[in-house]
Amino acid sequence: MARRPPPDLTPEDRRIWARVAGSVTPPKIRKAARVTPGAIQPDEPLKPETIKTPRVPGPMKAKVSTKIRTAEPTTALKQRGSASRAVVPSGKDAPRAVPEELEPRRQRRLSRERDPIEASIDLHGFGRFEAEDQLRAFLVSSQSRGLRAVLVVTGQGRRGGGIIRASIHEWLQGHALRGTVSGFATAHRRHGGDGAIYVTLKKR
Repeated sequence: MARRPPPDLTPEDRRIWARVAGSVTPPKIRKAARVTPGAIQPDEPLKPETIKTPRVPGPMKAKVSTKIRTAEPTTALKQRGSASRAVVPSGKDAPRAVPEELEPRRQRRLSRERDPIEASIDLHGFGRFEAEDQLRAFLVSSQSRGLRAVLVVTGQGRRGGGIIRASIHEWLQGHALRGTVSGFATAHRRHGGDGAIYVTLKKR
């Protein structure tokens, strides 16, 4: 629809107005679309709704141990029980006791010769190592003959400081004679006193 020119224009202005108005194309009027409450607008694209698929749990896996404990055989159990017990050695495998001092009663019986002194050895004149060898050979030989008590004469040495007398207890308690000697004690005066020793022997 053309717009009318103002009424106060001159004829020349009216011609210019008509020329300009004829060259202008009026805009197209778009009708407003009816909007229904709650309806979706046609110009808005419908966005697809993302549907989350619920995760279906898989089959439960049981925990399996690769270590399989088998029942132990009866013999193995018996061996384990016997191994845990203390092994008591017997006979030759038993540890040999260290010879000790004789009991006073046994010493008195030897001093009064109620228990016989069956052999004797005199170590006077031997050096330390030779005396030890002689003593060992004498005691082992006496035991092999079945003797039970012997007399070893050491001498007191000068001023009581003899080497053999000082070493005799160590020799008698040594490992080499633990299977031979059972005990020892200082002899009575009639048998040499501090310069002699009673030695009892073990049974074979």
